[in-house]
Amino acid sequence: MITVSNLAIQFGKKTLFQDVNIKFTPGNCYGIIGANGAGKSTFLRLISGDLDSTKGSIQFAPGERLSVLRQNHHEFDEYNVLDAVMMGYSELWKVMKEREELYAKSDFSEEDGIKAADLEEKFAEMDGWNAESDAASLLSGLGIKEASHFTALKDLSGKEKVKVLLAQALFGKPDNLLLDEPTNDLDLETVTWLENYLANFDNTLLVVSHDRHFLDSVCTHVVDIDFGKVQLFSGNYSFWYQSSQLALRQQQAQNKKAEEKKKELLEFIQRFSANVAKSKQTTSRKKMLEKLNVEEIQPSTRRYPAIIFTPERETGNTILEIHNISKKAEDGSFLLKDVTFNVEKDDKIVFLSRNPLAMTTLFDIINDQLKPDTGSHKWGVTITNAYLPLDNSNFFNNKLSLVDWLAQFSNDTTEMYLRGFLGKMLFSGEDIYKEASVCSGGEKMRCMIARMMMRNANVMTLDTPTNHLDLESIQAFNNSLVNFKGNILFSSHDHEFIQTVANRVIELTPNGIIDKIIEYDDYITNEDIATQREKMYQI
Repeated sequence: MITVSNLAIQFGKKTLFQDVNIKFTPGNCYGIIGANGAGKSTFLRLISGDLDSTKGSIQFAPGERLSVLRQNHHEFDEYNVLDAVMMGYSELWKVMKEREELYAKSDFSEEDGIKAADLEEKFAEMDGWNAESDAASLLSGLGIKEASHFTALKDLSGKEKVKVLLAQALFGKPDNLLLDEPTNDLDLETVTWLENYLANFDNTLLVVSHDRHFLDSVCTHVVDIDFGKVQLFSGNYSFWYQSSQLALRQQQAQNKKAEEKKKELLEFIQRFSANVAKSKQTTSRKKMLEKLNVEEIQPSTRRYPAIIFTPERETGNTILEIHNISKKAEDGSFLLKDVTFNVEKDDKIVFLSRNPLAMTTLFDIINDQLKPDTGSHKWGVTITNAYLPLDNSNFFNNKLSLVDWLAQFSNDTTEMYLRGFLGKMLFSGEDIYKEASVCSGGEKMRCMIARMMMRNANVMTLDTPTNHLDLESIQAFNNSLVNFKGNILFSSHDHEFIQTVANRVIELTPNGIIDKIIEYDDYITNEDIATQREKMYQI
């Protein structure tokens, strides 16, 4: 249990939040949400003790252990993978090292025997006998194969290190667990494993994430950091979002009677509860539904970008034809092999692969950024394609202001016209004269989306489009794509994004493709497809 009392944090003259009074209790998961810069990570750092508050206190129940997902990927480089995981339970690790040193002594005395007995008792109490097997189990669940368990952490890839540090945070079932963006760099299969693991975590969990499906799967509560306040709401992210939007619409309808508003809110809670109860993602955390309270539903002060894609013309019958495309990686392995398919009218295709480079390679080929080793592609004559690449750094190698940057991609270069698109993406006032090259990753993505909106394209190719975006931008982008009247070809790590947008799945394997007209949830749970997938990766 974590008790936060009268907490405030101030940097110079800027107060991030103040008068925070919240009690985080066992058996619940709290999703920390807020716009970029609101203070989500700062809040976790205050609780972890990595940052001192300006005012107030944070207390843990006596004897409870806190575990934090480490952000320094080099801190444990000199240790092997298994040891690095077990070091997450520092008290147990200390006992283990003391035992080893004691039993290694050549002059083992009676006093050493008494100390050894004490250590053995502590070791057993902390479930030390199962430590290695528990650590190995976590690593395997996160996709780190047994052959790598005794490898030095410095010899792993960056994505593998992320998984090891996540296993370290989970190890030993801590009483209080803090996770800041735990799904970053995880593949969809590993995210699903983590969702299932945390959904059954019995202690206190606080998590910051931009992955809505992840938040919905694990959270019983939402902690909203907004305009200097930290407020606690029952329910998961979808409940918070939908209810806050409903409350905002009600607030705007000034003439609606209080009784009618309450009835509408109560009906919303009942509908939401029914949907969650029959959802595939329902977990042991169903008890959150019993605590949904109409008084908690309030409009959010959050601003959402107005992402609006308006195709200039309808697509014809021929959209995109891909014939026998192959491309090898530098090591000689196939990224793409004999890829052949046609994009049909109304297709919204998600591309999957265990190697993310395969999707980027295909998108670069069909957008003439890269040549295939074999094969060809052909766009229909009616098609206007807008491409959002994974790496947009080349677009910002200049010192142009945002308005001049956007003018590069427009026939109409009047400031009023360009300001309209930048305004939709939340750049207002003097913001439009900011130098584009110094923008944050999220701001650059919003610039790229503004560029796409101006193209009036009827086909969009999106390589991991939610990267760097905050929850508000992701939600707005997602809503726009659901209603888009053209074709979409995309890759994503965002489960909710895929499930709500895609109506066709194409998986790129080193031995060809799997092509199914199917919803994503059905694709990943279909046993026949799972068997086919394993075969395609092993041939």
